[in-house]
Amino acid sequence: MNRVFRLFDFSLQMQGFPMKKAKKQYAQIRNLSSEKFADYLLPQREAIVAHHVQHNPLYQQLVSQKNSADWLSLPIMTKKHFQQPLAQRLSEGYTVKNVYVNKTSGSSGDPFIFAKDKFSHALTWANIITQFGQFGIDFNTSYQARFYGIPLDTMGYAKERLKDFLSGRFRFPIFDLSDKVLEEVLATFRRKKFDNINGYTSSIVLFAKFLQQKNIVLKDVCPTLKCCVVTSEMLFPEDKILLENQFGIPIINEYGASELDLIAFQNPKGEWQVNAETLFVEILDAQDNPVPNGQEGRIVITSLYNKAHPFIRYDIGDLGILDEKSTLQKPILHKLIGRTNDIAVLPSGKKSPGLTFYYVTKSIIEDDGNVQEFVIKQTKIDTFEIEYVSRIALTLPQIKAIEQAIETYLESGLTFHFSRKETLVRSKSGKLKQFVSLI
Repeated sequence: MNRVFRLFDFSLQMQGFPMKKAKKQYAQIRNLSSEKFADYLLPQREAIVAHHVQHNPLYQQLVSQKNSADWLSLPIMTKKHFQQPLAQRLSEGYTVKNVYVNKTSGSSGDPFIFAKDKFSHALTWANIITQFGQFGIDFNTSYQARFYGIPLDTMGYAKERLKDFLSGRFRFPIFDLSDKVLEEVLATFRRKKFDNINGYTSSIVLFAKFLQQKNIVLKDVCPTLKCCVVTSEMLFPEDKILLENQFGIPIINEYGASELDLIAFQNPKGEWQVNAETLFVEILDAQDNPVPNGQEGRIVITSLYNKAHPFIRYDIGDLGILDEKSTLQKPILHKLIGRTNDIAVLPSGKKSPGLTFYYVTKSIIEDDGNVQEFVIKQTKIDTFEIEYVSRIALTLPQIKAIEQAIETYLESGLTFHFSRKETLVRSKSGKLKQFVSLI
């Protein structure tokens, strides 16, 4: 894999990312003592605000009536603030030609194009390299089995395949994960010396269920494997156990956002450690006030180094809880609850995270391994559709048990329609949205 090492290093260099500078600064931040960390964080937070107040017209307009020196008075930003051409959102001195430009997948329903200055994106890479390195993965030499979507247009497809080649990755497109395709995936693992797996949670879980049916442990088939990183979708505790059993390697939970950075990455102690080096993460209530550690709230994030595009107190659209033992230097994400727009409003007026339905239903219909995947859609205030993929259809007693469990956990009087499917519809990026409210 020495060839991959040269290509990966060369590709970052050719894109203008100052990796040596970024790695040096990132290491300095990580090596700060707990006493000195606040002396680093607070001035850096003030500096990025001051930069955008002075150089970014969009942010100038947002804070025009605010005291920019008072952190809690700064406005909460959302994607709705960015509904204008990218060139109009960039800070002075930056153009679409001298920044890193990308776009979100739109899994939240609000895709948009964003930018990061080259140093900020280099810091992102420094963070990724460091986090994966905790588990023996070296981006210079690793060979990754990648379960991701891929653009199907000719240019987009070719671009992603080139990026995979330069980065030492073998991509398994996830739009068709039938047993026939998964047989081919398994055969590839037999042939190739992968050392890590990375991709969307639902697709990797589906592969693990396929292995379970065949009573195969992937590590036995591909002994070079070291770890598996799941991302972009919820990882449920029982699915993590399944993955550990069927892969025979550590399962690492990643939480990130393409417009920001890695937000949290599970460390070797099993803690979901929040990125405090390049981001400042807050948990806020409905009135935009910080909540105590241990309480649920909206996840709001500030990118501390992106000078090209402001992401200051940016509401990413997720709900979460920081662990009570969190510190300024080492915040721990206790729980990621789901997206703020994944809320079910019930006839009684009660509001419940949509994943509540998913948790309850999952605990029942997957007991025997028959159901491979399912999603829940709220079509009316009292009506839900449950679409599922299985080898045999759910029985009437199983359906009644699900309805009874949901009534116990939520409320009575709800109507459910069950629909067995050959496959479930995924987003263009290949993600599977587990709960959708259509009201």
